[in-house]
Amino acid sequence: MNLVQSAIQYLNDPLNWTNPGGILDRLGEHLVISASAVAIGLVVAWPLGIWLAHSGRGGGVIVLLSDLTLAIPTIALLTILPLTLGFGKPPIIIALAVFAIPPLLANAYTGVRQVDAETRDAAKGMGLSGWQLLRRVELPLAVPYLAAGFRTASVQVVATTALASYVNGGGLGQIIAEGFGLGTAVAGGQILAGGVLVALLALLVEGILALLERLVTPAPLRPARRRADREAVATGAA
Repeated sequence: MNLVQSAIQYLNDPLNWTNPGGILDRLGEHLVISASAVAIGLVVAWPLGIWLAHSGRGGGVIVLLSDLTLAIPTIALLTILPLTLGFGKPPIIIALAVFAIPPLLANAYTGVRQVDAETRDAAKGMGLSGWQLLRRVELPLAVPYLAAGFRTASVQVVATTALASYVNGGGLGQIIAEGFGLGTAVAGGQILAGGVLVALLALLVEGILALLERLVTPAPLRPARRRADREAVATGAA
């Protein structure tokens, strides 16, 4: 039996899905870890990025924070935090949240700053306060950028969560790690199946959030959405 056949056999075995520590359990862990990390990233990045952009300050801070977080090796942070804070899911979630922040922060800042100066001046001329300007003008026009940043951060975190298995953090990556523990000759199909599951989950999240991004973006702003997607990809790949 070749590797692909072994992987198919592993995925077709109902016990591999329903047993404790099986695919469904690992999938649930993966989603909880990923969602928690992205949620923390949102709480940190969006208010900071929106406030700095609205105030017209902090462009250099955004670049510095993004560069610093992107410069940290993923596996290093996923190892250091559990060793210093203790093993378990909280340190893993914090580490992953660090990697969610750059696209969320950069896109929140860019989305607010790209609002045309004449539009701001017109809104101020109508008597809108700073808060009203942000709520009624800047944030609605920043939706394509906010959605693109959320999408990019979510897909990155879902893919990176697979590395949590190296510090016994759970998730779908645990299936791969357990396969390597048994040896590729014995569990090569399990390793391949785990990799396929992680890839499919990332693609599913990408597809769902791409559709959601389109739904929340009004038709007149969709050219800005495509531009935001390109900038979000560039931020994530930097």
